[in-house]
Amino acid sequence: MPARAPIRILLADDHALVRRGVRLILDSEPDLTVVAEAGDGAEAVAAARRQPVDLAILDVAMPRMTGLQAARELSVLLPDLRILMLSMYDDVQYFFKALRSGASGYVLKSVADRDLVEACRAAMRGEPFLYPGAVTALIRDYLDRARRGEGVPEQVLTVREEEVLKLVAEGHSSKEIAEELFISVKTVERHRANMLHKLGLRDRLDLTRYAIRAGLIEP
Repeated sequence: MPARAPIRILLADDHALVRRGVRLILDSEPDLTVVAEAGDGAEAVAAARRQPVDLAILDVAMPRMTGLQAARELSVLLPDLRILMLSMYDDVQYFFKALRSGASGYVLKSVADRDLVEACRAAMRGEPFLYPGAVTALIRDYLDRARRGEGVPEQVLTVREEEVLKLVAEGHSSKEIAEELFISVKTVERHRANMLHKLGLRDRLDLTRYAIRAGLIEP
């Protein structure tokens, strides 16, 4: 019986040293092989368009396009592609965001050497992967919300608002954002006003702090 071909992996992280370490972990396994690397979400989407991959491992926070944004785009572009999020954030809210973005698993960078290989195999079996401790956090979060009569948190901002927020937090002017997203300056200003109203924030500094907490940019 012929050996099964290795799982082809796309690895995206904006830190070359992190990519190198993760690649060493993955390439040491006979059933896993990294066939493409990317330094941000936009590069990851482009790489997935160029060559066949079975699994994308995306860092949550990357420049230009975050891993969450890339996951949303890839899940529409390539419905059969499995996606894992790699993150430094041990936070149940990021896990919810990862699921809504199309990911089937969430792995902490701090324990990637222990969990990532199994997460890859679970994703390819069509099974979700939660890092140790996440189950307890999810149950506690659910019970707390149930007591308050709340449900699972919904997406506060639209996809477009998140794109504008990320660029605002990175210091781009309204004109630059309009050119980047192919929208008018007036539309950018409307998105900014809507975000401030939705989030109960006052100014650009508050938006930047929110963007860091939401994993859209790195502190």
